[in-house]
Amino acid sequence: MSDNEFDIAEPELRTADLLVLEDPHFGPETTAVVTGAASGIGQATAVALAANGLTIVGADIDEEGLEETTELAESLDVPGKIHSVPTDLTDDADVKTMIDVAAEEGDLRYVANIAGMQHIASVSEFPMEKYDLLLDIMLRAPFLTAKYAMPHVRATDDGVGAIGNMSSVHGHYATKDKPAYITAKHGLQGLTRAIAAEGEGTLRGFSVSVGYVLTPLMVNQIEDTAAERGISKREVVEDVMLGQARTKEMMTPAEVANLFVFGFSQHGKHLNGGDLLWDGGYTTTYE
Repeated sequence: MSDNEFDIAEPELRTADLLVLEDPHFGPETTAVVTGAASGIGQATAVALAANGLTIVGADIDEEGLEETTELAESLDVPGKIHSVPTDLTDDADVKTMIDVAAEEGDLRYVANIAGMQHIASVSEFPMEKYDLLLDIMLRAPFLTAKYAMPHVRATDDGVGAIGNMSSVHGHYATKDKPAYITAKHGLQGLTRAIAAEGEGTLRGFSVSVGYVLTPLMVNQIEDTAAERGISKREVVEDVMLGQARTKEMMTPAEVANLFVFGFSQHGKHLNGGDLLWDGGYTTTYE
């Protein structure tokens, strides 16, 4: 197969792919905020939490994508409702409104900081406006979201809740040409631990680290990496992305969403300040 014929696309989300758990807080009276909810992992996580009966505030700057997420949840007939809140995560007022809306919808207990972006360039060639934007979305906004959300979680009857941060294998190690992304993901690990340190045991912080996931962002990254390194898209996937992994397939957004479901649930009560590393062997094995 030639590289022109090599195609890779995000898989269709199905109800059978979603983890559904029994939990005393998984019901319509509980709200969860999901950033980046218009596509990819954020969209899958919003739908997965709605499948567990929660009321979801889905936040994203992409209003059309948020509509698609709501329509997807309705087509799958999940019990929870998704309320779309168009949000620019670089705007402090928008972030506060996102949290205020969630608190008005019910008991705010859960936040999934998933929104992200990528830019492929070396440190010496990296545009600082891209660096600033990436860090604003992927590190500053999660910090501000936690700042606004934590008092609401503490104000519930038992103070039980969790803030889950979307990290990456790049929160554990570095590769070339992704310096801003790597900086942000390492920072999220520190934020996760800071939340845990202040959560008094009931308000937990955790992160989720995975390898390469079939999302729209990843499809674009494959093309950018091929251009940056002067290799084919097939070589990017098989040699660069999956070359070090022992599990020779990319994760799906639903598989990542299920990690957030587990992490928020009562089954994750000892996951506090820690990281769910689901990477197919990227960071724990080597040639």
